[in-house]
Amino acid sequence: MVSAASAIDVLLVEDDAGDALITEEAFEHHKVFNRLHVVRDGVRALAFLRHEGEYADAPRPGLILLDLSLPRLDGHEVLAAIKQDADLRRIPVVVLTTSEAEEDVLRSYQLHANAYVTKPVDFDAFVGAIRQIDDFFITVVARPR
Repeated sequence: MVSAASAIDVLLVEDDAGDALITEEAFEHHKVFNRLHVVRDGVRALAFLRHEGEYADAPRPGLILLDLSLPRLDGHEVLAAIKQDADLRRIPVVVLTTSEAEEDVLRSYQLHANAYVTKPVDFDAFVGAIRQIDDFFITVVARPR
C-alpha cells in the first residue's frame, strides 16, 4: 500500500462527471493516498501536462488515467501527443474507457499506451480495477522520477 508520504499525483482525463466521481470514490474507498486531479477534455489534459494557462502550477503526474471518448481532442489524440513529447512520454498512461472495440485497443497500444482497461459497469468491480491499477503502477512498477 502507498503511504501518504510516498503518494504521487494521478491525472484523470474524464469528461463523464459520474465516472470521475466513481473514480474519486474508488480512491477514497480503498484508501488510495495518491492525489487525483481531474480534467474534462483533451485540450485541458495537454494544458495540465504542459503547465499552460490555469495549469501553470499543476504538478507533474506519475500516472495518467485516460478516457478515449473526450471532447475537443479525443483520447487517442491526447495519447499521441503525450507519447510524441520527449518530456511527457515517460509518464505511464492507462487507457481507462468503456470501449471494448478491438480497433481502440490496437490503436491505443500502437500509440504506446502502457495498459488498456475497460471500465467495469459494476461499482465494486470498478473499485477493484482502480485498486489493481494503483497496486501495479504505483506499488509494483518502478517509475522514472
